[in-house]
Amino acid sequence: MTFTFCPKCGTRLEARRIEDRDRPTCPGCGFVHYNNALPCVGVLALKQGKVLLVKRAVEPFKGYWDIPGGFLESDEHPYVGAKREFLEETGLHIEPTEVLGFFMDIYGEDEEPTLNICLLARVTGGQERAGSDAVGLEWFPLNALPDKTAFNWERQALHLLAQRLEVEADS
Repeated sequence: MTFTFCPKCGTRLEARRIEDRDRPTCPGCGFVHYNNALPCVGVLALKQGKVLLVKRAVEPFKGYWDIPGGFLESDEHPYVGAKREFLEETGLHIEPTEVLGFFMDIYGEDEEPTLNICLLARVTGGQERAGSDAVGLEWFPLNALPDKTAFNWERQALHLLAQRLEVEADS
């Protein structure tokens, strides 16, 4: 989010060079807008060589396939957030098994920077169903993923997972 006025005192912000970057800074109260990335979590659950994706019911990327996940609460551990988001979007309970990787991206019209933590997980129970922000869910083979994947980071994560499983299969 880009501010024109200081969210603390209302003074017009000015660009100042801080830590080798131009940052919106308030000449009145000293507030500096760092535009930190928002923490997000995504979960890749596998079943018989297929990965579960959800079809988005909301913008951005309404109608595109998406890795189940979302924004973390400010006090929420990524594993807790992963379990919450996966259950909300798929009706399934999971147990995270490991971190696949960390991916940078942007979100929405405001192009908010995001830090996406991608976890691998195993399904432990629940009733498979699309959540309120999804219009469907489907298990896809990693060699036959849908063309319309919502976010850049997801394509990177799915590619990394496919490469990793290919290497493990060759070992």
